[in-house]
Amino acid sequence: MTSKLRQPIVVVLGHIDSGKTSLLDKIRGTAVQSREAGGITQHIGASFFPIETLYNICGDLLKKLGANIDVPGILVIDTPGHAVFTNLRNRGGSAADISILVVDSMKGIEVQTLESIEILKKRKVPFIIALNKLDTVPGWNHSTNNFTHSLNNIDHFAIENLDSRIYTVVGELSRLGIQSEAYYRLKDPKKEVAIVPVSAKTGEGIPELISFLIGLTQNYLQKKLIVKEGMTRGIILEVTEEIGLGNTANVILTEGILRTHDEIVVAKKDGAILTKIKALLMPKPLDEMRDPRDKFSSVDTAIAASGVKISTPDLDGVLGGSPLIGLQNSTYQAIKTEIESEISSIFIETDSIGVVVKSDTLGTLEAIVDILQENNIPINTADTGMVSRKDVIKAKAISQTDKYLGVILAFGVKTLDDAQQESQNNGIRIFYEPILYDLVDNYKSWVKSDQEAMTRTQLDSIILPCKFQLLKGMTFRRSHPAVCGIEILGGVLKQNATIINSTGKEVGIVKQLQDKNQTIRSAVSGLQVAVSMNEPVIGRTISEGEILYTLPTAIGARLLNQKYRKSLSDSDFDILQEILNIRRKIVPLYGF
Repeated sequence: MTSKLRQPIVVVLGHIDSGKTSLLDKIRGTAVQSREAGGITQHIGASFFPIETLYNICGDLLKKLGANIDVPGILVIDTPGHAVFTNLRNRGGSAADISILVVDSMKGIEVQTLESIEILKKRKVPFIIALNKLDTVPGWNHSTNNFTHSLNNIDHFAIENLDSRIYTVVGELSRLGIQSEAYYRLKDPKKEVAIVPVSAKTGEGIPELISFLIGLTQNYLQKKLIVKEGMTRGIILEVTEEIGLGNTANVILTEGILRTHDEIVVAKKDGAILTKIKALLMPKPLDEMRDPRDKFSSVDTAIAASGVKISTPDLDGVLGGSPLIGLQNSTYQAIKTEIESEISSIFIETDSIGVVVKSDTLGTLEAIVDILQENNIPINTADTGMVSRKDVIKAKAISQTDKYLGVILAFGVKTLDDAQQESQNNGIRIFYEPILYDLVDNYKSWVKSDQEAMTRTQLDSIILPCKFQLLKGMTFRRSHPAVCGIEILGGVLKQNATIINSTGKEVGIVKQLQDKNQTIRSAVSGLQVAVSMNEPVIGRTISEGEILYTLPTAIGARLLNQKYRKSLSDSDFDILQEILNIRRKIVPLYGF
């Protein structure tokens, strides 16, 4: 007997402006236009496409899969992008079963595409690539939405142009260690990612995209889609206030059945609570919506996979991205322990030096923490909720030890007025970005640019390593001051630098540098310039042809040898080692 399957949960990801929303709108529009029995059913935060509608969209393509289609349809999450996907979290993976990764065929793999791939791999979610903007391929003309028909009737010029775009993406993915191919040339769907050319503008390729997606879920995800009796689980996407209803929770139900008056366990920051469902709500069809305030209709049951709004007491403080578990075949205490163990692993509260992270939901918080840990950025606090004055005071205390960690990274949350004032008064930076990866990237960019600026400032005050030679026949004045021509053999020579000879003895201080009769502040390797020094006498204490060196202070030498090693070129570092070896003949602990 074949096990009953639920509909797979589908998410759409991709770079900004790749066409995610347009593709979703086109898929929905195509389904509405099909006017088949069932059409599409609007859920909370998702659209359900019954298999009858998909058969009508895909025509014979589904029948060519060569097996009975057991999935009852697909549930597509309405809002594309990272933030919603991160909230579809569960322990060890994602509530999403499969993803459509939209790639702009004119641009290939972009920054957010890479980020999407990383998060899909991390959450172990298989994906198909929708290679969008097929309509922009030179020479491509379509007569129907059927890409396969166009492919068999188009000229070689258009096919070559399409292949060029496909293989650009294939090459970019290969460099990431991902094997991929156009779906019609695919040999092993378990080892290769399918690329389906589509046009969100004309709808061409959408039947092929849906057919391939259903084929993948039918053949490779059956075990995950089997309906499990006596188990009810879901993900709370967000808690919102509705007029006349109060606080409600938008839920993606991933397993089992929810009924009115069922007892469920949900998570707050301070622990799990038991509550009873007062009402289950679904959006009313647009043609039945007489009053904008009357947007929902009550239902008795919700069956996975579905998107449903729950009205129940005590929702204030319930966490977006947290699990919902029905109290059917388990005790409240067992479920409470499971949920609290899961959410406590995401929140961070330590005494260590690190950044402060505030986020809107548990899902986005978990994603930010993951990114920070991957980048070896220490975390002091990771929490949900608005940025408070307490957060700023905490960051201020951390900044006393490390200015780069005494900051706040905020995603999807506001800063309270007193916290904003506190941060301005104390110069505490609060980073905000609407895209998860940009939040961390911009923080890292700030750290890098500020450290580089600080390094430049500090290096300006340090005598840098330099090796130079007095040119023969280029003595202009023997003493008081000695003026002669020199060639910089390596490093940087600056005004006021102390000079030593090859025995380590100090011979003078650079008074002035000139190049072509113009005074300059410094001279770099390869330049021939004039130098003046008060102390030496040319022909007595220094000689034409002699090689001399700069002498950083002992502290400066130590900083250059350790802290600022990466700021020196290899050749400059080699000169520093020469200087250290020479000077230590006279001062053994120099530069240590």
